[in-house]
Amino acid sequence: MELLGESLIGAHSVRGDAGEITATDMTTGKVVGPHFGGNTKSDLDRACGLAEAAFEPYRALPLEKRAVFLEAIAQAILDLGDELIQRCMQESGLPRPRLEGERGRTVGQLRLFAQVVRDGGFLDVRIDPALPERKPLPRPDLRLRNIPLGPVAVFGASNFPLAFSVAGGDTASALAAGCPVVAKAHSAHPGTSELVGRAVQKAVKDCGLPEGVFSLLYDSGTAIGQGLVADPRIKAVGFTGSRRGGLALMGIAAARPEPIPVYAEMSSINPVLLLPGALAARGAEIARAFVGALTLGAGQFCTNPGLVLGIDGEGLQAFIDAAKAAVLDAPAATMLTPGIFNAYCSGVETLAGHAGVETLARGKEGTQFQGRAGLFATTADQFLAQHALQDEIFGASSLVVRCRDEAQLISVLHAIEGQLTAALHLTEADHPLARRLLPLLERKVGRILVGGFGTGVEVAHAMVHGGPFPSTSDGRTTSVGSLAISRFLRPVCYQDLPAGLLPEALRDENPLGLTRRMDGKVATPTA
Repeated sequence: MELLGESLIGAHSVRGDAGEITATDMTTGKVVGPHFGGNTKSDLDRACGLAEAAFEPYRALPLEKRAVFLEAIAQAILDLGDELIQRCMQESGLPRPRLEGERGRTVGQLRLFAQVVRDGGFLDVRIDPALPERKPLPRPDLRLRNIPLGPVAVFGASNFPLAFSVAGGDTASALAAGCPVVAKAHSAHPGTSELVGRAVQKAVKDCGLPEGVFSLLYDSGTAIGQGLVADPRIKAVGFTGSRRGGLALMGIAAARPEPIPVYAEMSSINPVLLLPGALAARGAEIARAFVGALTLGAGQFCTNPGLVLGIDGEGLQAFIDAAKAAVLDAPAATMLTPGIFNAYCSGVETLAGHAGVETLARGKEGTQFQGRAGLFATTADQFLAQHALQDEIFGASSLVVRCRDEAQLISVLHAIEGQLTAALHLTEADHPLARRLLPLLERKVGRILVGGFGTGVEVAHAMVHGGPFPSTSDGRTTSVGSLAISRFLRPVCYQDLPAGLLPEALRDENPLGLTRRMDGKVATPTA
């Protein structure tokens, strides 16, 4: 497929004339064609208008047709073949196996949400039949279902150019909910975005859907992104990126005459807790696995283990010695963009300059745009005294915090901000301490895991990829897994509606064959 450097507004390709966006080949540093035109406010207005016009007919589709549409997107992405992988490798610097796996995850997300749509459980149908004879007052007939919010703006992420971008989890869950999507391509991978965008556009056409179900815009600055969030036709936002960017979008959304939710994944350092029994039993082994997780993908994961907590002693020192050796041997790795590389280098330099921070090891030198792994250490006293030591460094950098005892370890956990994940390494002898820590960890993170690290987020029904602020803007939600659909839904109650006016999902005869909650009890459909 020839890349044209054009945005996709409904069924049309449009060459924007508000500045240009170019991609950089991260292995050579050279500009990669074509040049992409930045969209204008007029283009944005057209895309949002089409999305608003598409909302009613799209949300009214039978669930099966919506599911088939999601599957059609998945197939259209696969049909792009190796062209998609090659372009994505060029624009991101990520290796082929990683991107082939990410394509599989992207397709898997779309197919998972097709299953969710067919099941219909996301509608959360509840029916409380009327009780006209109830004393002292009768009860009206009450029926509830979830409905989609409306058009959704989705911002592509830099670190997952497929799975968290144009047709990634935010787009898949919004479309599954019944919401049209206006996506903003990330400027680091415009070609990848156009290829995937055209796959979605093809699925819209092939399924006979209103053209405004999907549009893709490019932004040469910040006007389009800010304008999307401010547009009154947009009813929710999905964002993965920096805390600064997420807070800016949240501010715009809150200042609207009608504020809207921004589901922003922003900042997390994902503490790793090394409990004494585990350190004594296998400290060096844990260290080697830790450095493997730390350096995976140049550390460019929102779940990267950026903080290690342990009680000072021989066990923690054995972990540090083994981790130092592994970091010293770690090759430099190409980072996603020149900006991310420069920010990483600056962040590591700032961390090393803090009072009481010791540089334990740096990885091998690399070439242009290749980041070196970094391992640092400090005491719990210093960590508690300097809030800046909690700042995320996006890349393969981690800080080991030496705690005097269990009480100080708990003090550090109380002090840390909200996180996406926390990893516990323990033995059976550590269970009493772990039992004390779990209630606190539940308040701090979205996912607690044992024996591993937060990198690797399974797309599944029970997955939570979210957490308290600032890891996300709303810790009640997840951006990965089937529960992500709930972000783009809201409940509506129907009181005493005549049977002929009820939505199909709420009718007594249950024509959709849904599992429903009837008078408080779960009722499965009869064959």
